[in-house]
Amino acid sequence: MMTRQPAPASDPDADALPGDGRDESETERLDRNWNEMLQELRVAQTGTQILTGFLLTLPFQQRFTELDSFQLDVYLVLVVLAALSTGLGLAPVSLHRVLFRRRAKAQIVGVTDALLRATLAGIGLLLSGTSLLIFDVVVGRTAGIVAGGTALVVAALLWVVLPYGAGRTTTTNGR
Repeated sequence: MMTRQPAPASDPDADALPGDGRDESETERLDRNWNEMLQELRVAQTGTQILTGFLLTLPFQQRFTELDSFQLDVYLVLVVLAALSTGLGLAPVSLHRVLFRRRAKAQIVGVTDALLRATLAGIGLLLSGTSLLIFDVVVGRTAGIVAGGTALVVAALLWVVLPYGAGRTTTTNGR
């Protein structure tokens, strides 16, 4: 039988508090964390793949030849970001395949956490840049810059400020 060593309440990375009703071993906690990360990866990968597919079809559209050099540069940066975000989002699969059955679940979960954070950063930049490009082509450069900047600020607020703010609230309230 495995001895349970819950993370101290002061540990900012702890996902469970002692006495919270969860009776799980370290292995069970890692399995739960891995399953939660898989769900997050599924959501991120689907959105990234749809956006990447959209970007890859643009050169085959009639108006693509009308892009100016700025728009073309933004487009190419977006293709690189899409490929990078897709690669980052798929990396945990390869990591799991290589480390499968090697008693490395803690390493898989830790590296996947970092990869998911990097994937979200890439997706945030990708959404911002896509907004910039579309508004720039359809409405104009100023509208594109405003739309891209707004998308970046909204992504930062929703994906960085909100979670860290909510994390401080739950830590302060002891829940």
